[in-house]
Amino acid sequence: MTYSGVVKVGGPADVHELRNLMISKVAVGPMENNAYLLRCRATDEQLLIDAAADARTLLTLIGADGITAVVTTHRHADHWQALAEVVAATGARTYAGRYDTEGIPVPTDVPVADGDTLRVGQVELRAAHLKGHTPGSIALVYDDPHGHPHVFTGDCLFPGGVGNTRKDPEAFASLLHDVETKIFDTLPDETWVYPGHGKDTTLGAERPQLPQWRARGW
Repeated sequence: MTYSGVVKVGGPADVHELRNLMISKVAVGPMENNAYLLRCRATDEQLLIDAAADARTLLTLIGADGITAVVTTHRHADHWQALAEVVAATGARTYAGRYDTEGIPVPTDVPVADGDTLRVGQVELRAAHLKGHTPGSIALVYDDPHGHPHVFTGDCLFPGGVGNTRKDPEAFASLLHDVETKIFDTLPDETWVYPGHGKDTTLGAERPQLPQWRARGW
């Protein structure tokens, strides 16, 4: 199977099959949010990134095996609208950036700090705190031992730019700084980027545009 990362609301999930991890991407809701189901191939344990908008679609994707955790990348409502229903149905533990927990109405079991390690089965994910889109946004980095890294960026990095900072120059400067120093400066061009909305990209495709983003201020 060839993974494209192109999904549409109401359509099937697209599955990225890695040696140790399966990543299923689905689009849900009126804002076409991306949600990602991660499944450890050794243990079949599953973790969901962003319980956005449509609990029925997400629970169908999760299936009978359930999930052990839900990670909310940031506190904007379109990324957690299905969280309460998904947690009630699965009993999953909840994770979110420590500075965004107050903005998420479902209690966060595990506040996540910069550099923390999260696990799904035998797979480790590293959290990167990216301040600017919200105070506590986090990205999750999977450093695949059998290939290039993969990073789930929420609304902090998209094809063509960083996330919306609502015309706040200070927030933009903070987000661009964190994205540059914690993502672009530490990961190779081959790194696959899974954003909170829309198509995937790679760091190599976006890196040449960094000066342009800085000059335009968004």
